[in-house]
Amino acid sequence: MQAKKKSFVIGVAGASGSGKTTLCKEIVREIGEDKIAVLPHDAYYRDQSSKSFEERVKVNYDHPDSLETELLIQHIHHLRAGTAIDLPVYDYKLHTRAPETVRIEPKPIILVEGILIFAEPSLRKLFDMKLFVDTEQELCFIRRLQRDVVERGRTVDSIIEQYLTTVRVSYLEFVEPSKRFADVIIPEGGMNTVAAEMVIARLKALARDV
Repeated sequence: MQAKKKSFVIGVAGASGSGKTTLCKEIVREIGEDKIAVLPHDAYYRDQSSKSFEERVKVNYDHPDSLETELLIQHIHHLRAGTAIDLPVYDYKLHTRAPETVRIEPKPIILVEGILIFAEPSLRKLFDMKLFVDTEQELCFIRRLQRDVVERGRTVDSIIEQYLTTVRVSYLEFVEPSKRFADVIIPEGGMNTVAAEMVIARLKALARDV
């Protein structure tokens, strides 16, 4: 009997607000939810429940240390071995993990998304394909501002302060340098329909083989 092939693992990196999520949603829509398991790196922010809310707010969430990457790596290995995992859920308003989790079943393709996934060597080596979404920082900031106000209940002042003190610093120190590890660089992310169609065509072919 022919052994079942391991899942194909894709990493999608880029700055916050670069268009990673838009690209990932387009990939899932075209390939099908039944074929792709999506693991957002920011679901793996470390549990902060032992800290006061004031202490949680001060954590640098744009630094690699803020993420439980070792758990993400375990989960990728489990999914590739055919075992379901419980994806953490992060509460952005309370700045800590929520009590519930989301059950993720093994799929032919595993899609991992996050700003820092290529900055972690042990995680980076698990990717069979590495995509980097490259977007002007001014546009990234505007997108982040809109998202955090609408979806995460943040104030404009707090978003601006966080961007200036940690987000931009992290981008320059960790995110932008990690672009050199990408197999494909996609300007404007999901808005770049030509690049997105090329990637999706490749993944459709892979989905038939895994």
